[in-house]
Formats: sequence, structure tokens, C-alpha cells
Amino acid sequence: MGRSSARFGVLGVTSADPVLSLLSALGLGQTAVTALVIDLCRDLNLPGARTLSDLAAEGPALSELGPGRSGVGLLAAGPMTLEEMLPTIEALAVNWPAIVIRCHPGQWAGPTVPVRPLLPGLLQSVEQSPAVWQPLAPGAQPTGPGPVLPRLRGSLARRMLSGASAHRARWVAAWAPIWGMPWA
Repeated sequence: MGRSSARFGVLGVTSADPVLSLLSALGLGQTAVTALVIDLCRDLNLPGARTLSDLAAEGPALSELGPGRSGVGLLAAGPMTLEEMLPTIEALAVNWPAIVIRCHPGQWAGPTVPVRPLLPGLLQSVEQSPAVWQPLAPGAQPTGPGPVLPRLRGSLARRMLSGASAHRARWVAAWAPIWGMPWA
């Protein structure tokens, strides 16, 4: 597990399943203990919160340039293009120990971790490229290389979605080695 003083960098997370992509981004962020998850998928409704577009247009406040406490922060993208927001992401990456970019496949040009659900039988993926595999049914086997996560329990998913710390959970701990793998 990471410590809040460690440097992890910026890593994208993508999945065809929107719930799995969000939980994966939060889980990966939890391994760093202190991280910022930036949602480029634009499917989260975070009422009243500033967006990455707001930070890009108005400039980030000093308190937004780095973490004020440990934990995982969540920042929605807003209406600007990625090219317009990229300098702000780079500025945030200077002081945040870890930034996780939740994105659609092909949206983020940096290193990106594909997360694929493991389904049984005819629903099984035929993808053979490296990925992180999340079992959704017993007995399903990955069709390509990469780590297979333990079962994700509903109580842990609810805990992470509520903003509570889960960095000691077995499922979150399984994400820790992902930071050091060669994703491209």
C-alpha cells in the first residue's frame, strides 16, 4: 500500500462498464491513500462542486493545487475539451501524489489501465490484450494477460461511493501493483 508522501503519478482507467470504471478509478486512488480522481466520462453529477473546466477557465485556487488532507477527491470534467483542460491536469499533477483519470477508451493519451469484467460462457470477453480483470461470476477466466482482482463486495462498493476510506480492503490492496505495471 502507498503512503501519502509517495509519488504515484497520473494513470488513466477505462472500462466499457461505467460502474466498473468508476469503482476501479476510486479503488486505484485509494491505494495511494491521497489521490485526485478526475472524471472525463462526464456521467457523474456532483452538485455544487467546481469542475476541472472551472479550474481551467478561472485558474485553480491555491487550496485546489494540492491535497488538504488524505483521502480520494473526485473532480468532474465539465464542458471544456481535454486539450483545454490538459495544462490544468499537469499543474495539479505537480502537487497531488496520485491522479487517476477516469476516461472512455482512447480518450486519454497517457498510460491507461483497461478494466474488463470477467463474465461466464458466451458473455466472456474475447479480448486478448493486457488488462485488469474483474470477476463478476464464479469460474470465469481471463482471455488475456493481467491481474485478476478479488471479488468486489457490494458493501465495499457502497463504502467507496459514499467517500469513505477503504484503502485497507483486500480488493483495494489488489490495485496497488497496478501503478508499477507498464500500461500504454
